[in-house]
Amino acid sequence: MSVNSITLVGRAGRDPEVRYFESGTVVANLTLAVNRRSRDDEPDWFNLEIWGKQAQVAADYVRKGSLLGIIGSFKLDRWTDKATGEERSKPVVRVDRLELLGSKRDAEAGAFSGGGNYGGGAPSEEEVPF
Repeated sequence: MSVNSITLVGRAGRDPEVRYFESGTVVANLTLAVNRRSRDDEPDWFNLEIWGKQAQVAADYVRKGSLLGIIGSFKLDRWTDKATGEERSKPVVRVDRLELLGSKRDAEAGAFSGGGNYGGGAPSEEEVPF
């Protein structure tokens, strides 16, 4: 049995780079900064690759600083550098599921924008289940 699954929550390091293909396929690439437990440590950076409808969502709604949750799998992109002829590689997380958790501006304004609650605003006491 083999398992290749990665779950991350972090902030977009830049706006997505989006490419549209003649076939209609869309791909978005961006970086994700994930903080470590200690605030003194530098964040870990991940390269994300998002395809299809979720890539279009990323293109439309993700901006630098957006808080994202992702589920995906690890892959290693390999290529030959055209200038030097050297073999190169880069670790990439291919995103299977993208959750928009809010933007940095939302957090600073104190707005609640939990997964899927795109209307914003904190839930009333009647909506809280406990």
